[in-house]
Amino acid sequence: MLKLDAVRPLFSFVKRYFTSPKLQQVFSFEPLLIGGNPLKVPAIYAMIHFVEKTWGIHFTMGGTGALVQALVRKFEELGGTIFYNSEVARINVTDKDGGELRGRFARRFARGVMLVDGTRFDADLVISNGDYVNTYMKLIDSKYRFFQQDARLKLAQQSMSLLVIYFGFHADGLKLDLRHHNIILGPRYEELLQDIFGRKVLGPDFSQYLHIPSLTDPSLAPPGHHAAYTLIPVPHNGSGLDWSKLAEPFVDKVFEFIEERGYIPDLRDRLVYKSFITPDYFERTLNSWLGNGFGVEPVLWQSAYLRPHNRSEDIEHLYLVGANAQPGGGTPAVMMSAKMTARIIAKDFSVPLNIVNGVHTSRGAVT
Repeated sequence: MLKLDAVRPLFSFVKRYFTSPKLQQVFSFEPLLIGGNPLKVPAIYAMIHFVEKTWGIHFTMGGTGALVQALVRKFEELGGTIFYNSEVARINVTDKDGGELRGRFARRFARGVMLVDGTRFDADLVISNGDYVNTYMKLIDSKYRFFQQDARLKLAQQSMSLLVIYFGFHADGLKLDLRHHNIILGPRYEELLQDIFGRKVLGPDFSQYLHIPSLTDPSLAPPGHHAAYTLIPVPHNGSGLDWSKLAEPFVDKVFEFIEERGYIPDLRDRLVYKSFITPDYFERTLNSWLGNGFGVEPVLWQSAYLRPHNRSEDIEHLYLVGANAQPGGGTPAVMMSAKMTARIIAKDFSVPLNIVNGVHTSRGAVT
């Protein structure tokens, strides 16, 4: 990384190669899609452009929901059971034999979970795909933690949050000059990033990612209609912003912008559906620390090996998976995280890995 100068902040790195402000933005905005500030993330994240240029960008026909349902089917085929509406209140920790911990330095083991309604599930291991800080701070008593201390957890730098507006609109007589993926940058770049990540204020302008998947997959909307969402990076709830008052006016402002700039003419008259989520949804519904949208921010000291580990340092048989763990955020990285965590568990429980057509599978494992 030092030889490649990849530890330099990405935006600074890009400016060495491009003098055009627009090209500087084009070649540095990508980390926003995994929760990173282009002014601070290491230049190693420039590889995202290489990956997309080399292997392309893929879309699951039927939308992300189709991918989720496919994973659910496979999980159930393998004998798994999913419990819905079952919020976890506590990860149960015991000694090696399942008894009370005796002594400050006794070995600690994850032995299952307790739900909010009091239901207890005993298990040989626990895997959390929830928020990293929330998992340790809220689900595990501090007396069971050595490495993950409260101060260290609170100092973890969180990614920004999001305002996401989901909407459907009729397209009769409408010719859209848009694509499946659309990045619409506002008039400010560096200053807007400072507003979001540094000052944590809601600025007078915004940038957005406008997603219209029905252009690729018409089955996602009724005939003559489009399904869409637009995603606007905003500060996380460490900002103190009151989204109960700010959300509706902000949504109207975004629709007005899309309409008046000609991206979707007469959008507000064409709307047939609208809903939105704010940082409050990430914090209160998804139990995301400070309402962050992507977990810990991928700055240098929270990237690669320095990112939260997939095997807990504090409690044996406790594992992490997902955007907060290694290697990081984004659907491809999260899928890689699952593979990494599965391999670690197989190693810890002496489960042989069988490689069939390049796919790692395990036999005899119980989750």
